[in-house]
Amino acid sequence: MAKEESKTFGQTLADWKQFIYNPRSGEVLGRTASSWALILLFYLVFYGFLAGLFTFTMWVMLQTLDDNVPKYRDRVSSPGLMISPKSDSGLDIDFRRSDPKSYKAYVDALDAFLQPYNDSTQGAKNVLCTPGLYREDDESKKKACQFNRTMLGQCSGIDDTSYGYSNGTPCVIVKMNRIIGLKPEGNPSINCTSKKDDGVQLLYFPDYGKIDLMYFPYYGKKVQATYAQPLVAVKITTSNATKEGIQFECKIHGSPNLKNSDDRDKFLGRITFKVQIRD
Repeated sequence: MAKEESKTFGQTLADWKQFIYNPRSGEVLGRTASSWALILLFYLVFYGFLAGLFTFTMWVMLQTLDDNVPKYRDRVSSPGLMISPKSDSGLDIDFRRSDPKSYKAYVDALDAFLQPYNDSTQGAKNVLCTPGLYREDDESKKKACQFNRTMLGQCSGIDDTSYGYSNGTPCVIVKMNRIIGLKPEGNPSINCTSKKDDGVQLLYFPDYGKIDLMYFPYYGKKVQATYAQPLVAVKITTSNATKEGIQFECKIHGSPNLKNSDDRDKFLGRITFKVQIRD
């Protein structure tokens, strides 16, 4: 068999030019204009169909969503608790009642936290509601109930701007985390206990640590942009300064559908913190 002769560079270049455009047949890249038109039409129809299918699928999915309520809410069925103030080291509150600098950060934190609860702010943005009743009618969904700062009594920071820290009777604010659509049953309240019962007294604001049902259900930030979470203030009084920190545990009580004893989540329906009051 005769050895095939190799093409010169000029012949190779000529072949490429003819492949790109053949003036005799009118082909471009090996295809005629009609062939290219059929291919482009096929892909236009094919990808147009895929785009339409994707758009239709997304539209159907979006019809199942609510702008205000998450579709899946089974991860957290019961709210957790949190306190204010908090320290940089966590949930320990440690101060000297004779040293304003030692509790200034706690007072500043409470001032900032309670600012939205000022009576003037609540009166301008929220409405007065009927105690003991859920807010479920369409009109009330858009209006949040007032929770006025004065409801916290001695822990409001109005009469005593140090929230009791200057005389060794500190206030701690306990709040329940928001869950959209949650409707506590019964008469929910916050109750706290200390591991050192002797000489420790707790005073609650509002009375008995009650959380009124009129603040539920919560409909989300988009509907209730000015929603004010109900708070419970706990004023801690000890017989004298504590050499060691006193550990407190606050739990949700009085509501069968709110958990407070899940070993897998120490913040579910409860919270533990430590308070140390020095001279």
